[in-house]
Amino acid sequence: MKTSHDPRHKRRQHLVQELFSAQFHSQEVSPESREILKQVTFLDEKIQAAAPEYPVEKINKVDLAILRLALFELLIDKKAPQNVIIDEAVELAKEYANETSPSFINGVLGKISTKEK
Repeated sequence: MKTSHDPRHKRRQHLVQELFSAQFHSQEVSPESREILKQVTFLDEKIQAAAPEYPVEKINKVDLAILRLALFELLIDKKAPQNVIIDEAVELAKEYANETSPSFINGVLGKISTKEK
């Protein structure tokens, strides 16, 4: 059973924090965050296609950081099962975002994961 002290969860928390900060400040980030940031255009296109009623530039910045990380793991990295990645993204949204974020993130990721199968 996963806990909030799970090293994979801690790594994801750190990545979300870096991705969030990178939206506002140019700064040195970890190599893993750098790989995700190189794919931002591709990831944002996937987000926009899955949630056309929400322009990427209008999405809550925390939600956007979580979605980018989760989509990178789902579509590019592919080291964890889809259900684990989506569950982790929803948990991160519960920790860092507002009360509507978990369902929004779950919906976007669910839509993308069914298209990618």
